[in-house]
Amino acid sequence: MDSSTLPSCTLSSRTDTEMALGSEVGRRGTPSPPQLPPQALLERLKDFGQEDAFALWDELLPEQREILVKDIESLDLPRIDRIIRCSLGSQGAYLPAVEPVPESSVSSVEQRTPEQRERWWKRGLKAISEGKLAVVLLSGGQGTRLGSSDPKGCFNIGLPSRKSLFQLQAERILRVQRLAAQSNDAGFTPPIQWYIMTSPFTDEATRSFFESHKYFGLEVDQVTFFQQGTLPCISSDGRFIMETSYKVSKAPDGNGGLYSALKSSKLLEDMAMKGVKYVDCYGVDNALVRVADPTFLGYFIDKGVASAAKVVRKAYPQEKVGVFVQRGRGGPLMVMEYSEMDASLTTEINQSTGRLRYCWSNVCLHMFTLDFLNQVANGLEKDSIYHLAEKKIPSIHGYTVGLKLEQFVFDAFPYAPSMALFEVLREEEFAPVKNANGASYDTPDSARLMLLRLHSRWVVAAGGFITHSVPLYLTGVEISPLCSYAGENLEAVCRGRTFHAPCEISF
Repeated sequence: MDSSTLPSCTLSSRTDTEMALGSEVGRRGTPSPPQLPPQALLERLKDFGQEDAFALWDELLPEQREILVKDIESLDLPRIDRIIRCSLGSQGAYLPAVEPVPESSVSSVEQRTPEQRERWWKRGLKAISEGKLAVVLLSGGQGTRLGSSDPKGCFNIGLPSRKSLFQLQAERILRVQRLAAQSNDAGFTPPIQWYIMTSPFTDEATRSFFESHKYFGLEVDQVTFFQQGTLPCISSDGRFIMETSYKVSKAPDGNGGLYSALKSSKLLEDMAMKGVKYVDCYGVDNALVRVADPTFLGYFIDKGVASAAKVVRKAYPQEKVGVFVQRGRGGPLMVMEYSEMDASLTTEINQSTGRLRYCWSNVCLHMFTLDFLNQVANGLEKDSIYHLAEKKIPSIHGYTVGLKLEQFVFDAFPYAPSMALFEVLREEEFAPVKNANGASYDTPDSARLMLLRLHSRWVVAAGGFITHSVPLYLTGVEISPLCSYAGENLEAVCRGRTFHAPCEISF
């Protein structure tokens, strides 16, 4: 019997009167018969070797038993079993031979001309003005490593404006909308649809944050929240880890859960209905992210590929970043994690350029066609191979070492019939916020300084002046995204004016 056919009252069908009578009988010394686990559900667990989930059944209170049954019934056991078997079975599997990314697949900064950039910018703005671009934000993580239990996007990195990462990104969307409208003869552009993927751990707090800040000036109906899935945490032999005696320990299924979440929530259909053709996808913890970048979109359309990614050059051979490689000669592009790469590959030099052969870092800034997302939503799930991350998992016995099952956005790239890489400068577009201040890299302090220095350069380029009472390398000015998206149109605001750092320049 399928678990879906089990009556919902399995554990709660006794009336209050019956429970009272049962208690009275117990007081008279006649024990009531022990309640057994639902046999059909127990048999299903046995089929997949997970019957230990009911190991402490006899010790549970009635309400705890009900919670446990509902928890198990909510799991797609055949799918989870397939994922566990395939993922454990792939451990230690032979890694494919890789080649450096062909130069023809990369648009490097030094190759691009001002004319190309201008053409791509205008082409991107035109597509945006026609409502063809949607933006997807990967925002399922909490700021635990930053010392916060809030969603990462709520984090304030200490800018003069005190704006959160969410607000910076929302205002960049607003600015692009205005630029697109100005480029359109009609003077109007449909709102850019912003789809925000949360997790069960960040969903409520993210929604509340947006509501309390009035969506940062965006229209309520242009922002859509949806949740990524979760999967049970497992031991090294594939058994469920129990968080409590009546609850399976679960974790988000990685940012690659995007594809199945878009499918299950029917948001791919929603995008199609709204006329979307292209989808910009990025991670929340980048203070310099250019959301809905018209130049990147114009390049993407110009190349006619199914997917694309922004990349930065590796800072040094041992930098702990995944890099793009070609899977075999003539094969698809894919991301290889630094932990998977042979150490000798990380230091190989291209003799003609003097640079690293494997140099293109993945920084989670992607562009897809909607058609490709539809294909991936089915294809990636069929693969069923997830990355296994060894973590400390909350369990009945305290924190125990176990495995989380995750897929990543870049797992889809080998499926792409065509792909291109677009180099950007680290100091202009990549300021990750991953570690608490005091760490040696990727902190709120380092991200804040990168943004202030970039914006200070914009001010000087626009004819402005900056004064400061502390060394300039420790400070700078902040320009509101509502004033300028990428340094454009600042002459009227800055020329001939002096700004004392730190400060915010806004309307």
